[in-house]
Amino acid sequence: MPKFYYALFALFLCSFSYAQTFNFKGKVLDEKTNLPIESATVYLSNVKDSTVIDYTITDKFGKFNFKIKKLDKPVYLKVSFVTYTDYKEELKAIEADKDFGTIILKEAVNNLNEVVVKGQAPPIRIKKDTLEFNVSSFKVRPDANVETLLKQLPGVEIDADGKITVNGKEVNQILVNGKPFFDKDGKVALQNLPSDIINKVQVTDTKTKKEEKTGAAASSNSASINLTIDEKKNKGFFGKFMAGKGSDKRYESSTLLNYFKNKTKVSVLASSNNINSIGFSMDEVFDNMGGGRNSNIWMQDNGTFSINGRRYGSGSGITKSNMVGINYSDEWTKNTETSLSYFYSDANTKNTNRTSLINFLPSGNFTTNSNSSSIENRFTHNASSVFEFKIDSTMSIVLEPNFTKSNTKNGNLSSQSSFDATNALLNESTADNSSENESNNFTNTLSFTKSFKKKGKYVSLVFENENGTTTDKNYVKSKTIFYQGSIPDDDRNQFNNSKNLSANYRTEFEFTQPITDSLQVKLGLEYKHNKNNNNRNSFDFDATTQEYSSVNNLLTNEFNSVERTFAPNTGLVFTRNKFNIDLNMGTTIINFNNDATYLNVNSGLNKNYVIPSLRAYGGYRFSKSKNIWFNYNYNYDLPSAKQLLPMEDLANPLNTYVGNPNLDLNKYHNFYFSYRNFDYATRSGYGTYMGGNFYNNQVVSSVSYDANRKRTTTYDNVAGTYTSWFGVYWNKSFKKDANKYRFELRANNNFGLSKGFTDNQLYSAKTYSFSPRASFSYDYGELLTINPSYNYSYNTTSYTNYVVDKASNFTHKFNLQVTSYWPKNWTFGNDFGYNYNSNIADGFKKDFYLWNTSLSYSFFEKKLMAKVKVYDLLNQNQSATRTISATSIRDEENTVLKRYVMFSLTYKIEKFAGKEKKSGNRFMW
Repeated sequence: MPKFYYALFALFLCSFSYAQTFNFKGKVLDEKTNLPIESATVYLSNVKDSTVIDYTITDKFGKFNFKIKKLDKPVYLKVSFVTYTDYKEELKAIEADKDFGTIILKEAVNNLNEVVVKGQAPPIRIKKDTLEFNVSSFKVRPDANVETLLKQLPGVEIDADGKITVNGKEVNQILVNGKPFFDKDGKVALQNLPSDIINKVQVTDTKTKKEEKTGAAASSNSASINLTIDEKKNKGFFGKFMAGKGSDKRYESSTLLNYFKNKTKVSVLASSNNINSIGFSMDEVFDNMGGGRNSNIWMQDNGTFSINGRRYGSGSGITKSNMVGINYSDEWTKNTETSLSYFYSDANTKNTNRTSLINFLPSGNFTTNSNSSSIENRFTHNASSVFEFKIDSTMSIVLEPNFTKSNTKNGNLSSQSSFDATNALLNESTADNSSENESNNFTNTLSFTKSFKKKGKYVSLVFENENGTTTDKNYVKSKTIFYQGSIPDDDRNQFNNSKNLSANYRTEFEFTQPITDSLQVKLGLEYKHNKNNNNRNSFDFDATTQEYSSVNNLLTNEFNSVERTFAPNTGLVFTRNKFNIDLNMGTTIINFNNDATYLNVNSGLNKNYVIPSLRAYGGYRFSKSKNIWFNYNYNYDLPSAKQLLPMEDLANPLNTYVGNPNLDLNKYHNFYFSYRNFDYATRSGYGTYMGGNFYNNQVVSSVSYDANRKRTTTYDNVAGTYTSWFGVYWNKSFKKDANKYRFELRANNNFGLSKGFTDNQLYSAKTYSFSPRASFSYDYGELLTINPSYNYSYNTTSYTNYVVDKASNFTHKFNLQVTSYWPKNWTFGNDFGYNYNSNIADGFKKDFYLWNTSLSYSFFEKKLMAKVKVYDLLNQNQSATRTISATSIRDEENTVLKRYVMFSLTYKIEKFAGKEKKSGNRFMW
């Protein structure tokens, strides 16, 4: 074994050895205008088999310059740009520097003024609003999934938290042939679709349905990825089955089946496991083994994850789950497109929790220590759909209904005790509670758009509704003992039946009229009607009847609120070749009516607000790869009926809530700014971003404590608070022979100021956090991948009007992933992480190591794969965390998965109508 690692080390050193290279340069101009063509793709390919050797992109002056290693065989130099005929020049060999001088491209149109596209597609095309990658030019392993493919594309990054960015812009939607694959975020597609069925990866700005249909510029600063399937692979059947059995009674199993036939796509997935995962592979090497390593696209470090808002794993503890889902998309008629999705999941979670909480007071701190154990059972049904009806070439209707039904049963045993700074006991309590929550929720969006002959002129109408019912049946058995003063102890044996009804409706109308080619005027109107009802009926246990039949009037209440909002607005849209600005101004008129019934007394409060509204967003493109983007909003949030109405809520024996009828709205300024620059010629990019929320007025808690540290919480307004952030990043990729390197540096800063009231004294807390991260990735062909990363996080909070002036902590996270794909058909992966958390309370471990490993072998023409994996090889995994807030320091520990060994077998099926795509055209970048 040592010889093997010595060989790997020698191989790594040899990767830096000298290889003779030559410089190719030139300039690309338009035939008619003689102006430079920016972002034309210049690439070299083998004459014999069209394999792409290397490529670059022209700059804003039309120039290209790149280094090529010596090659003793004929190659083509090709230049390609959309709407132009490709340029091609043959070279007998690459053995000297060459200046190609000026290369002229001719416009390519036919009689119908349509673009003529012929010949081999270039690796990258940059259009006005679309970045397109030709997948055949980027080499990945034959069994790789789409996520692995994305990691090879220049400008695409997947960070430690699983966030995908393209040239610094976050991706929030991934589609397959323009349609959702189970969900719009596309995480299922990334992890389970094989990369060799994908033909192109297209990146655009994420748009709403209205923006898509009208051609308006995107109002978001997010990106959308569309995966187009190769026509030869768009008719077929593929999938996989997996089953595994492990130590400590661990198990996992999954099925994923896909049927594609042109516009018709049907996919089915199912899983069952007790290792906090969805079951089917989220990582081709490490599966669902999270923890100290870099989290994959949507898994959290505690092993939980979500798909389209559906969470798997409870966030803490160990979860046993079952899930089945089906996705269907089709074009029923020429003008009707449909996408349907259904999920069912059930989960059982067990957890034990230990918490130490330091509470800050002007007169002195006190500490609360608590322990709990819980069991939760949850099932969820979710059905979502999209129906698009194209009435004619200018008019369309989109319908997006969604229904969710869930049921959760929970049992919790807990105890806690509080001590002052002298360690005197203040209070203690025990509880044995159980609850059942049932929720039904229906949402729908109806969008109508009509475009006119004049470009930029359109009318749109959007109607949204959200109707929900939630019932909560809660059994409480608790005893709270107070040791200071003469307050009587609190002993409860109760049944609480709560119900929440919501009916929210929103209508938006907009008309846009172009004034000039670059100026549009918008007129709009928004109306909202939101109605909410919350009622709770509480019953004490009657020892005589042995039933919960004695009405507890002190805990029985009902709250109602109705919000009516009328918001006319007008706007201007400026659009030029390099910039666009969208400015909207208006007035928001709000009628907010609240009432409550408590102890048979009804109390009402009606409030009216008139608020100015302002939103501006836009961007400026310095070049195809360099741009800025900004967004500004003046926003508001309404307080709840419980925060406004002066009614007591005594549900918590240690915290009584009372509303404040004098509360004002939350009013704040929100802004965001970003600068991005990615140079495709050098495969390097950098950028910066900043943003924040600055409050003119904010609703905060005002908490007072008695001698037993029992709370009474009401609400008040403060001004001058804020949350803000600032970050920078840099990344660089380059390739030398079979060696590929990627570097990334990133740093994020957060600043905040919080205010509130404790014992009638105003406090403030200034927070600052600094989180730099460095990562490096090395690939040696298809044989070896090495990926070390390091993340440091420093957090500090400075206080006023507390006995504590300052609190701080820092964490270190180091991770190393090494994956070997040698010898053939074998995959050996090791994922090692170290975590350190400073200043955590006594009794909580500050650091731990997490080492996951897997070994797999593919056989039977790679249709079968046998794997053994070990999670937490050193048996050190833990979940101790410290959270510093404006009012407390919280140290917490939950149950985590510990070491287990899992043996599994995976069977893959793949049958397409067309021939398999050859891999010879791919080169690694």
